[in-house]
Amino acid sequence: MKRTLLFTLLMMFAVTAAAQKRYDEIKYPKLNEFKKADVEEFQLDNGIKFYLVEDKELPLIRVTATIRTGSLQDPSGKEGLASITGELIREGGSENYPADKLNVLLEDKAAFMSTFIGQGSGSASMNILKEDFDELLPVFVDLVSNPLFPEDKIELSKTQRKSGISRRNDDQGSIANREYSKLIYGENSPLTRQIEYATLDAISREDIVAFHKEAFVGNNMTFGVIGDFDTKEMKRKLEKAFGSLPAGTENNLIYPEVNYSYPSTVNFINKSDVNQSYVLVGHIGGLRENPDYAKLQMMNQILGGGFAGRLFQTVRTDLGLAYAVGGGYGSNINYPGTFSLFVMTKSSTTAQAIDALIAEVEKMQTNPVTKKELDDARDRFLNSLVFRYDSKQKILNERISNEYNGLSKDAFDKYVEELKKVTVSDIQDVAKDYLNPDKVQILVVGNAEEVGDQLQKYGNVNEIDITIPTPKSDKAEASGDAAKGKEWLGKMADAVIAPGTDLETITTVSTINQATPGGTMSIKNTATISYSDYSIDATLETPQGTMQMMVENGAGKMIMMGQEQALPSAMTKPMVDEVKNSYINIALKADNLSAEYLGMEEMDGENYVSLKVESASSITYLLDPATALPAYSKVTAFNPQMGQEVETITSYSDWKVTNGVAYSFAQETKSNGQVTSSSKVESLETN
Repeated sequence: MKRTLLFTLLMMFAVTAAAQKRYDEIKYPKLNEFKKADVEEFQLDNGIKFYLVEDKELPLIRVTATIRTGSLQDPSGKEGLASITGELIREGGSENYPADKLNVLLEDKAAFMSTFIGQGSGSASMNILKEDFDELLPVFVDLVSNPLFPEDKIELSKTQRKSGISRRNDDQGSIANREYSKLIYGENSPLTRQIEYATLDAISREDIVAFHKEAFVGNNMTFGVIGDFDTKEMKRKLEKAFGSLPAGTENNLIYPEVNYSYPSTVNFINKSDVNQSYVLVGHIGGLRENPDYAKLQMMNQILGGGFAGRLFQTVRTDLGLAYAVGGGYGSNINYPGTFSLFVMTKSSTTAQAIDALIAEVEKMQTNPVTKKELDDARDRFLNSLVFRYDSKQKILNERISNEYNGLSKDAFDKYVEELKKVTVSDIQDVAKDYLNPDKVQILVVGNAEEVGDQLQKYGNVNEIDITIPTPKSDKAEASGDAAKGKEWLGKMADAVIAPGTDLETITTVSTINQATPGGTMSIKNTATISYSDYSIDATLETPQGTMQMMVENGAGKMIMMGQEQALPSAMTKPMVDEVKNSYINIALKADNLSAEYLGMEEMDGENYVSLKVESASSITYLLDPATALPAYSKVTAFNPQMGQEVETITSYSDWKVTNGVAYSFAQETKSNGQVTSSSKVESLETN
């Protein structure tokens, strides 16, 4: 009994001691040899290639097609065409199986089908039970060869992408990586072109049909089939199902040449709603075919390989400069990758973090890495690579990917052998040959006020404009009588704010009924607005809890449930613009605003004075000719989420005068004829 207890205690001690080992004290066992699954290959007369792998473990069959196409083939001015085509093949259904019918069929069979087109390839896949294969294979063939592309699905897809465009400047990291690619490859390169509102509007159904017809042909298609089947029988079924597809012409995906001259630039993007900097530093990278590819990958492991990498250990752990840090020398197959190091750091330590990144690169060039450092990194890396072949599906995917990209069947095996041969001197050699810390491009996305002049030490700072372009309006701007407009603006100002009235702020308590996708939401709002600096302090009592929203100096924040977060400029700017366009602000600033009288206009059976005023934007007020008080306001503006111009009309009623200020206690707002909100004021205080 005592011996058993002693043995147990010793084992517990041993386990605890092992658990406390540092990452660099762990001894990795030698990798076991891994036996790959057999892949059967054959090709049809129409050019379609098939790779088959039997896997009897589960009664499932998965079919995956790789299509030689991509957004590289988007015509200039119609960026987004490939992406929409890839999505709508599945979302729109086929001629024999429209979307609703297809969805029901797949749900009943617990089956899955999807299609997608990316930059340099497309895909179509089907995952089904073995027992349903004979029934659903013709459905899959019909889907990829005869898609329906209904107009309503096309418009929905465009609207969803337009909503994405409106939010593309929300995330700091996404902005940084997008704009860094433009610095490396060029703003107008096919590698960096962006989908815009205008390019989506230019895409027609005919464009989508033509794009699909050219891409989804035999000579562009490679299929991988894996699952519970007999290879001989499967070949017969595939020949019958796909044999009638047209051969077509093989697409020639042309990747642009990248002419890079190693400029040293300093670039900044102001994002006022953040308190940290996202930094990217680097230059052009290389190609996968480089004979030094394995050496560069080992260098990357030592420099930026996760928790054990030098960047993490030095910049984050030792110097305490980073929330996140990493990077390395990228090598793509079809065009050069990028050498990029990134760090997320406090605004005040932006320059320190940049210096630390560059110093680590220089250290790689001047000081050889230790043998232990190399061996540990190699062991970690090689052990992680086994997960690339831990299933037959991954083996099949690797085979098809190599074929598609022109790599040899044994490219991965050769890569592993080359990794095993990398030496200490190899690491220093490639660091010297391929890294240029004195010729880097620096990009920082951060808060201009907090970053200050830190970047000027690196050279002239180029401020990058990331404003999202909106389509030009096809509506002609109405023009009228400026002199009469100024006269009516004065009348409106005097009617809203009695001459001699001193007004800086207004505080209102109101109930807002806001239309939402889930129905109308009632919100109690207590808001104080300053018309001298356009600051806003609002407390909203919502069904989800109390929320406070504040805007000051153009920057906004929201506090809810004790959590504070910054509001993106896409939210704060419309709030400030609404204050600037309000009849109160226009009355206060009347002497400095331009206005035009557009004549009389009928609205709901009544005639009003139509007065266009230029404030934050053009806004037209319809004034009661007897009182000069606004009865309606009209604004036509581009709606980023919808990707189109929307006319917003607000009605004003129940006017009451408080301390010389006339205020509408009842308002209703409609957008494109639909009621979006209404409000009733319960109380009002001035100054």
